[in-house]
Amino acid sequence: MSEHSSNAVVLWTGGKDSCLALFEAIQRGFHIASLVTFAPENARFLAHPLHFIKRQAEALQLPHVVVEIHEPMREGYANAIQLLKWQYALRYLITGDIDEVEEHPNWIEECSAASGIQVIKPLWRRDRKELLEKLIANNFVPLFSCVKQPWLTADWLAKELNMPVLKQLHKMNELSGMDICGERGEYHTLVVDGPLFRQRLSIDLSTKRTKDAMFYLDIEKVSLKVKESC
Repeated sequence: MSEHSSNAVVLWTGGKDSCLALFEAIQRGFHIASLVTFAPENARFLAHPLHFIKRQAEALQLPHVVVEIHEPMREGYANAIQLLKWQYALRYLITGDIDEVEEHPNWIEECSAASGIQVIKPLWRRDRKELLEKLIANNFVPLFSCVKQPWLTADWLAKELNMPVLKQLHKMNELSGMDICGERGEYHTLVVDGPLFRQRLSIDLSTKRTKDAMFYLDIEKVSLKVKESC
């Protein structure tokens, strides 16, 4: 058995970065034992609702587990990663992290150190434009689920991140320095389709809502649809 065929899990938010990390990990030969979402007790994620993520896992035909994190947070994450190691005979933890946040070290790597699990970051410090172009070229369909002022308005919610939109993001980057991948919280996405999806997700009922400087898509009903290509 090759090293890469050992068990790995993918940290999962349901957004473009975790989807692309999963895609690249599978291309590299990793065996994906599960998708994993870390969440504090009674979490309610505005940009990445858990009920939507669970339907994604169904569409991908992969197991998905929500691991509850307890304070203190660093210890809570370290304990959760150790638990995953025991549960899945885990050797690799794959994340969609692209870069440092405000020059802080990678949080998951720090919390994984004691467990001996190797953190794999397929997207780390790669060219932002190339990452988004690869996502689009491989027919992933990310929708804007949460956007932040002053960069984006509520009109962006549920819009598909495609090539014309990528050109818009580039112009905004030139004008304001906005990160085109949303690495400073400018926006978040949810992926509704892609090459790994056996079914396509349909957002059947949603409402645009506002919280502080953010606009987000409150998804009330989601279903799975048969893909014509299947």
